[in-house]
Amino acid sequence: MFIPFISSPTTTRNERRRLERRKGGGGKGGGGSSSSSGGKGGSGAGSGSSGIRRTSPISTSGTQKTAAAYGNGGGPATTIAAGSLFAGRSQGGGTRNQVYGTSAYGSGYPGVSGRGVDNRNFPFYYWPLAWGGVGLGGAAYLHSNQYGHPNNSSRPGGAMTYATFPSSSGNTTFFVVSDNSTVVSLITDIKSNCSSSDLNADKVSSAPIAYKESDSTMPQPESTIQYYRASSVSLTLNGYNNSAAFEPEGAKDTPLPSSVDTTLLNCLNLTIGAATPLIDGGLPRWDVPNFPIVALILVLYHLCPF
Repeated sequence: MFIPFISSPTTTRNERRRLERRKGGGGKGGGGSSSSSGGKGGSGAGSGSSGIRRTSPISTSGTQKTAAAYGNGGGPATTIAAGSLFAGRSQGGGTRNQVYGTSAYGSGYPGVSGRGVDNRNFPFYYWPLAWGGVGLGGAAYLHSNQYGHPNNSSRPGGAMTYATFPSSSGNTTFFVVSDNSTVVSLITDIKSNCSSSDLNADKVSSAPIAYKESDSTMPQPESTIQYYRASSVSLTLNGYNNSAAFEPEGAKDTPLPSSVDTTLLNCLNLTIGAATPLIDGGLPRWDVPNFPIVALILVLYHLCPF
């Protein structure tokens, strides 16, 4: 699976994703058009495809589901029942190796291309981000009102929030924007994985911060360098303004600043891709048994009378 600007082509499902240099300068970094090329970024740190599997309840379309950090996702897609929000659309089926999008709002939908999120299904159950406000002309697609305002409590996982992840180098600050439950989960995993990869853990948000669409100091869509999970999670860079977000689709992304901390960026990208909570639609996941113990049980079974 190839992730433009964020990864190299992969040959196996669990191969670690690496950031690549943006074409046109600006050092190494993430982003999202298909025009990326050049050398590989740092390998980053973190757990990759493994980590502590924590679960949290999620309400979606009138039913309770369980989302899991490092979960696999998948399972059959189902149709949202009549009388529920977005009745008739499908939900579910998206898997862990499909969570990466690009820098474009509307990316990260398995098998779907193009910008914008209106009238789309929910392959991961979660709704896409609602940046709020009003967009004109080429920016209109960034401000869909189909999913309500950012503070819409009906959103699976809760209202939109964000967290701050500053670099210990002092020149780079990233934000992760998503629903409240997802941000809570990612704060834990990013602090665990990236503290040895230039993350200033002491200055990471201790709890999610409510996203207010009327506040221009909030992370903005044009600052996004990567979307995940059907555009329901955004990684943004403070001070970055990607003019391609306002230009005709296919325009080249603005290069990231040469000063961006690529070690932390790599770790954030790896961790978000691996740990973003997913709702498993298949059978429960069982741990691999301890085979010596299993063998002992079988021996005792055959030796002991019943």
